[in-house]
Amino acid sequence: MINVFHIVSNKHWTGAEQYTYDLTALLRNDPDFYVEVVCRKYPRVLKQYRRLEIPISILPLKGVTDIESPVRFARLLRKGHNIIHVHSFKDAFMAVMARRISENRNTRVVVSVHGVYEPKRSYMYTKLYKSIDCFVFSSQMACEAFVGKARKRYADRAVVLRDSVCDSQLGTDVPDLRRELGLDPHQALIMYHGKLAEEKGLDVLLQALGQVDKSKYHVAIIGDGQPKYKVRIKGYIVANGLVHNVSLLGFRDNILEYLRQADFGVLPSVHPEALGISNLEYMMAGKAHICSNNGAQPEYVTNGENGLLVPPGDVDELARAINYLINDKASRSRMGTTAQHDFQRDLDYPGFYKKMTDLYRKLLDSEPAVDIDYVAE
Repeated sequence: MINVFHIVSNKHWTGAEQYTYDLTALLRNDPDFYVEVVCRKYPRVLKQYRRLEIPISILPLKGVTDIESPVRFARLLRKGHNIIHVHSFKDAFMAVMARRISENRNTRVVVSVHGVYEPKRSYMYTKLYKSIDCFVFSSQMACEAFVGKARKRYADRAVVLRDSVCDSQLGTDVPDLRRELGLDPHQALIMYHGKLAEEKGLDVLLQALGQVDKSKYHVAIIGDGQPKYKVRIKGYIVANGLVHNVSLLGFRDNILEYLRQADFGVLPSVHPEALGISNLEYMMAGKAHICSNNGAQPEYVTNGENGLLVPPGDVDELARAINYLINDKASRSRMGTTAQHDFQRDLDYPGFYKKMTDLYRKLLDSEPAVDIDYVAE
């Protein structure tokens, strides 16, 4: 049996947490694996993971200066064959230190890189990278951004394994959004879901809505995030007369049940996306969506076929795309059907799960990376 420890330290429920939730949900029922989540004591995150009824270890996870976490975590690694799967480089420091303390050579450290990053060049990070057994990138673009800047130094330990999503039912009822929002039958229900943060381009979306007939749509924004940014967005909604056209619904469970009620989605990120879990969720739900073309989205979204691609930050192009999907029901239905077919053919969760578990086994059959020395030296 292989022991898999997923380490997450975010305060909010983000794409990395959903990624681990879906993967853990299958691992817990796989007889070849034992799975446990290691996280911080944040109620919202703990509430979600506790639904899985799996072991959860709570640690400080404060980064490179945190000595307590690796010492405590090492006790779980003394025996057996272990995979430590982390989702940020900050947590990777703890993982490699715990492996060293445990003295168990049958332990491997896997880092899923949930973003587009260039490698840091400091002495401390260079030693960390050498101690990681595998870097998992969710797109070719994200891999090239990191490995290319490192002069291919880590190419032999880099794997491109595109993320997927599954229909995670979390046991809560989902209301009829049209009824909840009081929409007329002819109004298009447009949806954004994800983190509320400047890099997601919500301010660009709200500017674009100024070029759309207000009688034809309502935008539901689902998610939580940075308090200052939320205040800014609320102010923009009021100042531009969008109070009756845009609703901030906060964090919601069972997101796919909401997506299935939407006519189409909009994801106007202004910073490059390593993949875009939200994009895949629209495809899985059989919905057309509009997204930026500045990240990995063109690796699986073909403009005009299974979605629409627009330049990041381009208010006019985003407005044109929104008007097109509002006014052409046949096209958005066709794109949604194609998107769902493409997801099932190339991006489905069983395929992702098999590749990930095969990777775990392969890593344990190979030699471990060099153990990190004391990182604070």
